[in-house]
Amino acid sequence: MTDIVTLDAVDRRFGAVHALKALSLTVAPGEVLGLLGHNGAGKSTLMKLVLGILAPSSGVVTVLGHDPRGRGARDLRLQLGYLPENVSFYDNLSGREVLRYFARLKRVAVRDADRLLERVGLGEAAGRRVRTYSKGMRQRLGLAQALLGQPRLLLLDEPTVGLDPMAVQDVYGMIDTLRGNGTSVILSSHVLPGVERHIDRVAILCQGRLLASGTIDGLRQQAGLPLQIQARGQPLNGALRSQLAGQGVDIQGEDSGAIRLSAPPAEKIAVLRTLLAEPGLEDVTVEPPSLDALYAHFDTWGRQQEGDREHA
Repeated sequence: MTDIVTLDAVDRRFGAVHALKALSLTVAPGEVLGLLGHNGAGKSTLMKLVLGILAPSSGVVTVLGHDPRGRGARDLRLQLGYLPENVSFYDNLSGREVLRYFARLKRVAVRDADRLLERVGLGEAAGRRVRTYSKGMRQRLGLAQALLGQPRLLLLDEPTVGLDPMAVQDVYGMIDTLRGNGTSVILSSHVLPGVERHIDRVAILCQGRLLASGTIDGLRQQAGLPLQIQARGQPLNGALRSQLAGQGVDIQGEDSGAIRLSAPPAEKIAVLRTLLAEPGLEDVTVEPPSLDALYAHFDTWGRQQEGDREHA
């Protein structure tokens, strides 16, 4: 199956600034790729290369089998949807007028624009001027324009900025639906809690380099971060403490019957067996490293590597 997006050894420079460095990455059909990185890591530059707004300084970018800046770029862009981090519209137009304008640009029927306004929760505000919209409402309007024309590839740069918790869930629900219909999504976000179950794969950038790429479970294995274990019951006795220490467990705290532990991933089964055999414990839960923890791990490692290169 042909990948929707392919970046092969892509570099992008802005004068002395090296924004992307030998970056290779793919996005498969119907895949949601979570693009993570600090400000200036290269996420927005990558998206603009995929959109054809920028050309690579070296390397090759292919989108839907074509050069996004080639002869067929105009038709190609009709199959793409893009929500920038900071959306901007004509303030004196109504939400309906704005979306109908974009619908004409994308050769989409006007009725589809009206339907999308309802879908993103702006049906009742469609006739109001955009200048009266809150930041969250503008973000919803931006999402609606990105969804025009049922794009085969959707690029979302911080799509949940300014949205309330219910609206955030609505956005992720739309992403799940699009994925189910075969749309590929590149999702860049700093708001990591809650996004894990809506992405298939993660790519972590640091100072223009790809630090890590894979499924969340794959990144957990690669990082080797400890599991967080919560137990409830009587305080740990000396024999149990010694046995857990031998399994590499760090006892982080005990407070009012709540016991907090961290354990090496390879020892998970052995540690659980040890805890479950203890009659004084009433409950045990295990939490693998969160996406936040994984990102922090790889970002710290990447900054150290970049520092070593600069001083080499």
